[in-house]
Amino acid sequence: MLMLCVIGRASSLQISPVMIELRHGEGAATLTLRNPGDQPLYGQVRVFRWDQSNGQDNMQATQDLVASPPLIEIPAHGEQYVRLVLSHDSNAGQEQSYRLLIDELPAADSADENGVTIRLRYSVPVFVEPEGATGAPALAWHARQDAEGWWLRVTNSGRRRARISMVQLMAGDGKTYLVEKGLLGYALAGRTMQWRLNLDSHGALKAPVDIRAYVNALSVEDHVTIDISP
Repeated sequence: MLMLCVIGRASSLQISPVMIELRHGEGAATLTLRNPGDQPLYGQVRVFRWDQSNGQDNMQATQDLVASPPLIEIPAHGEQYVRLVLSHDSNAGQEQSYRLLIDELPAADSADENGVTIRLRYSVPVFVEPEGATGAPALAWHARQDAEGWWLRVTNSGRRRARISMVQLMAGDGKTYLVEKGLLGYALAGRTMQWRLNLDSHGALKAPVDIRAYVNALSVEDHVTIDISP
C-alpha cells in the first residue's frame, strides 16, 4: 500500500515498488522514484519502525533499516534510486514492519503570497520476513459495541501481516453491512488492530455474524465473535 498525504496540490512523484518485502537473508532493496514533471523535485527520505498497540498504528524512528540517500533531488523527467539496507540481521520470530516516509519538499521559491509552503508525504510499507516464515496470517475477528457505536477488532496471532480489504459483515438477521469497499488497513504480525464501524449504534449486528474480506489479496470468510460490554 502506498499512503499519500497531500496538502495543496496533486503530486507528480511516481514510486516503484509501492510495497517492499525483504526475505530472510536479503539485506537490501532498491526503490525507484520518478519525476515526470517539468520541474525538479526535492525530498527527504526517512525510515520508521511500524508497530500497533491499543488498536492504533505507531511509528518510531529507527536505524535498523537505513535509507540512502536521505535527501533527494530528482531532475525533471528524471529518476532517483533509494537504497534500503538492513543494519543487522533480525532474530525476531515474526515479520518486522517498517514505513518508508518520503516528504516531497517545495523549492525555496515556491511559497505563495501568504508564505505558505506545500508539503507532500508518501508512506511505503516495508516488511522483513523472519527465518522460515511461511503460510498465512492467523486472524480472530471480534465486534464490540460501546457508547459511541460499533468496532471491528482483529487479532493476528500469525507471523505474517494481514492486508485487509473489501470487507463485508453478514448478520444473523440476514442484513449485510459494507464495511469498506477498498483497503481497510493492516493487522501486523502478533498485533491487534481495530476500526470503527459506520453502523447504527442500536440493534445492529444480530448474532451470528460472519465476515467476508480479502486478506493479502485472497478471499476469506470467517466468524465474528460479538463481545458483550458490561
